[in-house]
Amino acid sequence: MLPAKNRLRTSKDFALTTKTGVRATSLSLVVYLKTNSINSLNDTNADNSNAPLVGLIVNKSVGGSVVRHRVSRQLRHLASTHISNIPSGSRLVIRVLRNQPNYEVELKELMSKVLTKLPVNL
Repeated sequence: MLPAKNRLRTSKDFALTTKTGVRATSLSLVVYLKTNSINSLNDTNADNSNAPLVGLIVNKSVGGSVVRHRVSRQLRHLASTHISNIPSGSRLVIRVLRNQPNYEVELKELMSKVLTKLPVNL
């Protein structure tokens, strides 16, 4: 499970990450990663020692409420395994485009793609 200190909650943070972050896409998922300098962090992240924040966007096109919540739980669990690879003070948003039985391989590939696209001077 994804710890509470690592959950992205505000719509402002979601919008900033999806509009200005580095993006990697596949058939079922889109991953956005926005890194921040320590000076530009907002108050929601300042009290959690610059922990990386992770958020999910699961649209109704994926399925009904039960399906969307199952997909969210699965992706939260998978994201918690990748949290150590995300730079401190950054925001990660995972957008689900379609339903599939297992996202593990696809998320792992997208995480490596998005991390290689980051600027070197972190």
